[in-house]
Amino acid sequence: MRAVDITSPGAPEVLQLRERPQPVAGAGELLIRVAASGINRPDVLQRTGHYPAPPGASDVPGLEVAGVIDCGDAAALAEAGFKVGDRVCALLAGGGYAEVAVAPVGQCLPVPAGLSDIEAASLPETFFTVWSNVFMRGRLQPGETLLVQGGTSGIGVTAIQLAKAMGATVIATAGSDEKCAACLRLGADHAINYKSQDFAEEARKLTGGKGVDVVLDMVAGDYVAREVECLAEDGRIVIIAVQGGSKAGFNAGLVLRRRLTITGSTLRPRPVAFKASVARELREHVWPLLAAGRIKPVIHATFEAARAAQAHALMESGARVGKIVLTW
Repeated sequence: MRAVDITSPGAPEVLQLRERPQPVAGAGELLIRVAASGINRPDVLQRTGHYPAPPGASDVPGLEVAGVIDCGDAAALAEAGFKVGDRVCALLAGGGYAEVAVAPVGQCLPVPAGLSDIEAASLPETFFTVWSNVFMRGRLQPGETLLVQGGTSGIGVTAIQLAKAMGATVIATAGSDEKCAACLRLGADHAINYKSQDFAEEARKLTGGKGVDVVLDMVAGDYVAREVECLAEDGRIVIIAVQGGSKAGFNAGLVLRRRLTITGSTLRPRPVAFKASVARELREHVWPLLAAGRIKPVIHATFEAARAAQAHALMESGARVGKIVLTW
């Protein structure tokens, strides 16, 4: 099969299309003939040598795909209600930038009605991440307010739409007025240009001084202290990346007085059983919204797999709203 290899840690140009042995499905797994592969920030970190694949995972980058079931564990397929030839999208621990990918059956979901393979390939990584962090870990409730840092990222566009669909008020941050406008078009109630405004001060103003209930933070670093300042009582910060640095100082007195929670998680190393539980919740609560068109994939650009380097360069430029997808 063809796959995109990381020939050595480095710039986007180290991504090269090469021939690789086809993976083999084991117990509880299936093989997918891949039509499209989603690109995510962890892929960039893996390419630069800062986020190695977990033990046992493919060294080929790529955490999400969409395509057709080629073969697999018959008992596991039957239990999940799948059969050979079904269109699915899947969350992977690696190996997604390839014509054939192996995935645990429990981490696969049917392609929502009406969606293309490209749209479906953009779903798993961001939807698993947002659901498990904002709703399972952050416990966002209808009527509460969510602050989304980086509202035009793949995670951001997903978080905005999901939170609104679940009855929350959404404040998003972005780095330009144009991106703020994009957040509003996606359903955000308010958008803050973090380059020209103090997001913590604005969030307090927008909530009448109460503060926000949940923050989805992909930055960490010095953002955490400012997020603590703009949290409501019993508020929660959920950290899912540390683009601004892994060390953070904050006012611990506020944490005590307001009963705040600072938590976080990474998805890739979590066990299959956990990811399968997230998949079940997505299938029950979110997939009907996608099929009904109440939530829509946001695709910024597609690239043929041979142009993976250009796709990564676009990802790193920040000049996008939504997801970037490779096609096969």
